[in-house]
Order: sequence, then C-alpha cells, then structure tokens
Amino acid sequence: MTEKGTRQQKVAKELQRNFAEIIRSKGMAAFDGAMVTVSGVRISPDLSVAYIYVSIFPSEKAGKVMEILKENAKALRGELGNRVGKQLRIIPEISFFLDSSLDYVEHIEELLKK
Repeated sequence: MTEKGTRQQKVAKELQRNFAEIIRSKGMAAFDGAMVTVSGVRISPDLSVAYIYVSIFPSEKAGKVMEILKENAKALRGELGNRVGKQLRIIPEISFFLDSSLDYVEHIEELLKK
C-alpha cells in the first residue's frame, strides 16, 4: 500500500473514533431517541472531504436522524476540529450517508426464519 493510502486510512480511523465520541456525547435525545452508530468513515485522497457512514436504530427514524445530522453538520465539524485540529491542517468537510447494512442483516434473518 502506498504512503498516501496508509495516511488516508489512519485519518479515516481517527475521524471515525472521534466522531463516534461526539455522537455518543450528544446522547440519544439529540437524535429523536434513536441510537446512532458511526459505522465507517471514508476520506478523499486530499483529505478535504470525509464521508461518514452512520447506522440508525430503529431504522424507522433514519430519515429524521439524517436530517438532524445534516442540519448540524457545521457544528459537528467544529467539534471535530476541536478534537483533531492539532493533528490535521485542514478539518475535512463532512457528508453523511446512511449505512443500511443493519437493515440488510435484519432482512436476511427474517428470510432465514421462514
């Protein structure tokens, strides 16, 4: 693996860890009572954009929670900056994506029960 790829992975892991802590510190009340988990982070090669994948339980609240995350993206990015500002020159822009793998697992389990 190239030096760049390794750096990308390290930054993505660090962002995932910090972002998970930020979400956890907000508590479920901030997300309409839903449990939000940061399931992964991908980062652009130039480290300027972080794609944050979240899984939401119960999945019925996913739309509302994604809306809350997108509305608060600037504030969340600011908090992220406070945590990783010493390690990164530029705090990446953040984009949220719904990780539907949990729904997929539930669907498969239901099919297997039949």
